[in-house]
Amino acid sequence: MDMQPVPAARRPRRHLLALGLAAYAVLLASVVFWPQPVDRGLRGYLDHALELFHSLGAPGWVDYTLVEAVANVALFFPAGLLLAAWLTPRWCWLAAVVGLCVSAGIEAAQALLLPGRYATPHDVMANGLGAALGTIAVYAWRSRGTKRRPSRRQPPRKAAAGS
Repeated sequence: MDMQPVPAARRPRRHLLALGLAAYAVLLASVVFWPQPVDRGLRGYLDHALELFHSLGAPGWVDYTLVEAVANVALFFPAGLLLAAWLTPRWCWLAAVVGLCVSAGIEAAQALLLPGRYATPHDVMANGLGAALGTIAVYAWRSRGTKRRPSRRQPPRKAAAGS
């Protein structure tokens, strides 16, 4: 990590980000280590909603598998966002790597410790994508204020006096 001290103006923001990360970690742990799939009681409602969308013209590939993948991306987006925002600009790319590693660890723990849960490589990829997208959002946010390079075109020169 950068060994430069954090400017005093950024310290309160970093504390808030650390608090947000801690709250997110508690929420994430409660979702991923719940003994049964968290959508277990909602499956009928989800199937009914998908039938409704299909009757309104949604394509057939919009199915439960897609909804689950999008939910996994959305679940890890805050991880990438909060961690990348907390890290210094030089190291914020680590948020995507950490998100992927945490996801792999969670899926391994689910496979070993929670027989009612289904651990899949697809979940790891979707969660990793969510963390990467959160990290990219921080890069985009931080780069919005950077100055653009000046145009190569020079302003017209004034004519020399006496010419």
